[in-house]
Amino acid sequence: MTPVSYSRSPMIRGSADTADMAGDGVADAFVAARRDGAALTTYPGPFPQDLAAAYAIQDRAIRLWGDRVIGGWKVGRINAPDDARLGADRIAGPIFSDSIVTAGSAKAGRMPIFRGGFAAGEGEFMLRLAPREGALPTSDRETLEWIDAVRIGIEVASSPYARINADGPCVTVSDHGNNAGLVLGAAVPAALWGNLTDIRVTAFVDGESVGAKTAASMLDGPLGAVRFLLANLAARGLPLSPGTWVSSGAVTGVHEIGPGQTFRAEFDGIGAVECAIAE
Repeated sequence: MTPVSYSRSPMIRGSADTADMAGDGVADAFVAARRDGAALTTYPGPFPQDLAAAYAIQDRAIRLWGDRVIGGWKVGRINAPDDARLGADRIAGPIFSDSIVTAGSAKAGRMPIFRGGFAAGEGEFMLRLAPREGALPTSDRETLEWIDAVRIGIEVASSPYARINADGPCVTVSDHGNNAGLVLGAAVPAALWGNLTDIRVTAFVDGESVGAKTAASMLDGPLGAVRFLLANLAARGLPLSPGTWVSSGAVTGVHEIGPGQTFRAEFDGIGAVECAIAE
């Protein structure tokens, strides 16, 4: 994948403009902690108060990584009442290419998380983008035209800051959307792409079931997650490369995990994907 350059969009305004210095310090601290594999016992600055400020921190963090290539984006949900307060029902965060691995590989056997931070496994549908010219899609039919592959998978959500989710969506956005890696499993047949919400997913931690659902409970489903992401990146002025993966959201929930544990997700009629967790 060809590296792409990122710059802050003039469309991101509001409190981000009045909190640049504080936000820069937050981004610097998170990037340093991620480079070192170190925990942050407290949030490294004032909490971002809205999504504009949160994405400004995330955008700076992306720039600080320099030539590290973004191979995908995670999409997560904003629950009530924060969705009404923030004016959005989802969030996005970058997934770097070197943290995207294939199920069954040696790397999938040692997916790293942050010691002393937060970590969780999430069973998700992974959709690969094939960007098109013209207007962004507004329906499932149009969205399918922007996709050239779908696979089952696992998002490993991890942050150096243990309260990354507990402190709210803006804090989650500010540290890479709380992502540490992606495990790609089996391909989903194209005939099923329009009916992903019918496929039951069951999650397991160390062989014990921790949840079972379909993506029908996920707002407008995996295809809706793609539409959200495309609009989010366009508003931020961020480009897309062909082959970018969209980790479309946790089907069965966010299941906390720790070093030495295994996480497995079974997708009815498709197969299973598993990974082991390491510090």
